[in-house]
Amino acid sequence: MPSVSVTDVVVIGAGPSGIGAAIRLRAQGFDVEVLEKSPELGGTWRDNTYPGCACDVPSSLYSYSFAPGTWSRAFAGQREILQYLRITAERHGVRPRYGTEVRSAEWDGARWLINGEISARTIVSATGPWHEPKIPDAGPFEGEVFHSARWNHDYDLRGKRVAVVGTGASAIQFVPEIQSTVDQLYLFQRTAPRVLPKPSAKLPRQVVFGIMELFSVGFRHPRIMKLVQKLGTYNLRRAIEDDELRAHLTPDFVLGCKRLLMSNTYYSALARPNVELVPQAVRSFTPNGIVAADGTEREVDAVIFGTGFHFSDPSVAKRVVSGGRTLADVWRGSPQAYLGTSVHGFPNLFLLLGPNLGTGHSSAFTVIETQLNYITSALTAMRAAGWPVVDVREDVQHAYNTEVQQALQRTVYNAGGCVSYYLDANGRNSTMWPWSTIRMMRRIRDFDPDDYVTAGGTAAARTGSPAAEPAEQPRS
Repeated sequence: MPSVSVTDVVVIGAGPSGIGAAIRLRAQGFDVEVLEKSPELGGTWRDNTYPGCACDVPSSLYSYSFAPGTWSRAFAGQREILQYLRITAERHGVRPRYGTEVRSAEWDGARWLINGEISARTIVSATGPWHEPKIPDAGPFEGEVFHSARWNHDYDLRGKRVAVVGTGASAIQFVPEIQSTVDQLYLFQRTAPRVLPKPSAKLPRQVVFGIMELFSVGFRHPRIMKLVQKLGTYNLRRAIEDDELRAHLTPDFVLGCKRLLMSNTYYSALARPNVELVPQAVRSFTPNGIVAADGTEREVDAVIFGTGFHFSDPSVAKRVVSGGRTLADVWRGSPQAYLGTSVHGFPNLFLLLGPNLGTGHSSAFTVIETQLNYITSALTAMRAAGWPVVDVREDVQHAYNTEVQQALQRTVYNAGGCVSYYLDANGRNSTMWPWSTIRMMRRIRDFDPDDYVTAGGTAAARTGSPAAEPAEQPRS
């Protein structure tokens, strides 16, 4: 029987969320263990190394407020962001336990047991929504196949016939980078994206925050976004002269219904003679190529998927167990949480970048820090009061999610005329926040014990487990 180590908090994942959680909670005197299944930290900025990979929100917003980044350009590249995360983690003494995948996390009534080896009072899940790529089955295809988030740098694209499947945020960035290298590029497009011009000016953090917040007004009033999307129409018209190609690249949904995309090179790359836009879905694969919905086959040497990630069905949800049920069992394809952070029936579990916290316009770092304020408030309240257990009330969680879903009905995310990854397997928007980032920062701030079922030092007997002693006091 292996020995069990004991800690206050286990953080799952060492990307931007996990690094931030470790820094903030250790500063409050909590013993924190960070588990990372990969051999290196960085999360999505470690995994996504495709050509042209860069931040798609202004860099001035893309850092922790307690560790401002210094960026070389308005939209920092992947290597620069990864280096920032490495330096920040090192400066704050964050040293994850690498090569440790969370296979199981079970609540025993008083504590979480992770992999049967680590006992923790609290779990902070920081696995991130851009973690697990969706990789379609290429079936009998005998050529090279990879996803943009698992780029094969050993495969030489020079002189190759390449099919790109998907026209989302990743493809917008890497297609212009590989276009001049390949012999022929076929871009399979189910739905034309809206692509705005990408500004190059570097502005102060607060100025950029204010500008980006204006988008949230448009997201709540689709008629406003119809005016803003004229920038995308201008971007398309100035780069594409061919009427037929321009028609295929003209979207039929309101800007913001899908993720905001910005590029000054995407459209011009599609106008090059070695690029063919295939405005259809993929029907199937053959040993030598790829078949479009109209039955036409195009022979290729390689297929690159830009098909996104498992946003609403993260694998970690299948491994977190409370009361004999996994988080995935409870969610049944539609993730829900109170304030995107706590889930009823899963005590002492907190989610970072959880359900319905996507803003569509602001930085993930803003959301992360907003939640960390809340989680820190919760854990310090638990310590001060001697509560070993906090479990969000079912009625509180239900009322909150009802409010969110009602508000979403009026937003461009739900009423913009498209089907996006914002909608889960049940057609419910379990991804986006329907209000402004400022409202999020005000709403998700201070832990209110009235929203939770709490157990005092002796009340833990209600779970059949002995009372847990309070965590150590903050270090000076």
